[in-house]
This record gives sequence, C-alpha cells and structure tokens, in this order.
Amino acid sequence: MGILPIEKSKKETALDKQIVLIYGKPKIGKSTLASSFPNPVFLATEAGLNHLEVFKTSINSWEKFLDACADLAKGEHKFNTIIIDTVDNLVAYCTDYVCTREGVNHPADLPMGKGWALVTGELQLKLSKLSQLPYGLVFISHSKMETIETKTAKYNRQTISMQGTGNRNVFLNMSDIILFIDNKVESGEERRIIRTKPSRDYEAGDRTGLLAPEIPLDYKELAKYFKP
Repeated sequence: MGILPIEKSKKETALDKQIVLIYGKPKIGKSTLASSFPNPVFLATEAGLNHLEVFKTSINSWEKFLDACADLAKGEHKFNTIIIDTVDNLVAYCTDYVCTREGVNHPADLPMGKGWALVTGELQLKLSKLSQLPYGLVFISHSKMETIETKTAKYNRQTISMQGTGNRNVFLNMSDIILFIDNKVESGEERRIIRTKPSRDYEAGDRTGLLAPEIPLDYKELAKYFKP
C-alpha cells in the first residue's frame, strides 16, 4: 500500500492540538496562562517559574533541549502539552551550539549569511520534529518594539524578541495561533487582554478563525472557543 492519502484530513478544533505562541512584556502573565494548558511540562530556558507549581526541567543548552525532546518522544510520561519558556533563550542556545560545531565565535563569522542560515536550519529541523509529536506545543517569548519603514509610512510594531529574522520567522510560521498579551485601559481601569488578530501595531494571528479579536487574560476564556 502506498503512503498517499485516500481521504481528506479533518479540521483540528481542540486547543491542545494547536501550536500556540504566547508573547508579551515580562511578568504580564504569559507563563501563568500556559500553565493552565492540559497536563503541561515546562522546558524552562530561564528562571521565572517560582510562582507556579508546575512540572519543569531546566534547559541551559541546546544539547539538553535535544535530550528533553528525545525523552518526550518516547511517550513514557503523562504530559499532554510541551511548553518552551522562553524561546528567546532557546534560540541563543541553538546559536551557541552551531557556532561551536562550526568553530566560530559568531554566526556572522561565516561568509554570505551562512552562519545564520545554519542556525535557522538547525532550529527549524528540530522544532518541526517536536511539533509532530502527539502533544500540544506552546512557545513563550518576550516582546520587543521594532520599527517598520515602508514607502509611505514609518511606525512601531510589537513582535517577538530574539536573534535573527529567520529564527523569528520559524516560530511565527509554525504557530497556528499567535497571542499577544497586552494591557488595555478602559474607564480609568487597566486590565490584561489577549490580542489574537493581525494588526499594524503588533504581531498576532489565528489560523483556526475561532477566536474573538480580544479575550480577557484567562485560560477558560481562551479555551471556550474550542472543542474539548
């Protein structure tokens, strides 16, 4: 029997089957939101989870990340959601790994952009394999402001913070849902919200088409748009 499909795939409408990117400024509630996903395990590339009671393993190198991925692939665990907190540091570890492997101090030391291409390629290959495991996958990143210049305008935009445009695009392109955690002031009161739709002012997106443009920063409010 061949490997080509004989019927169409069905739409996946469960939240824990999506690849989700959550980003925003420090201490705004990104990790807390992610901790409410089903049976999560944190691959923690930085400190900052002390306020949460979660299953976590410390990731301080690319090699240790690959070891964790290998353990998860065995399936001998009870976790349903893999959370990488933060992907900013994971990219830095991947960069160090590739530089050591290639015998250089910095990706720019290799000509014609080869160094950065090798980092992006390593990152994309390993994350693609991770995304094919039968678990939910959540990326957490800090936000940064970037300046966009077009022929007719110049403006600032919030996006994820990490080294290299190619690396950033790996996460943006892989993610089914991109959630920007933001503050909003109404009637003199500030509240935290999740922004889900593309905007000139921030990176966001929802391939499922199920989410409202703004959602209160609460997992139950997010999950109610999806089938269990």
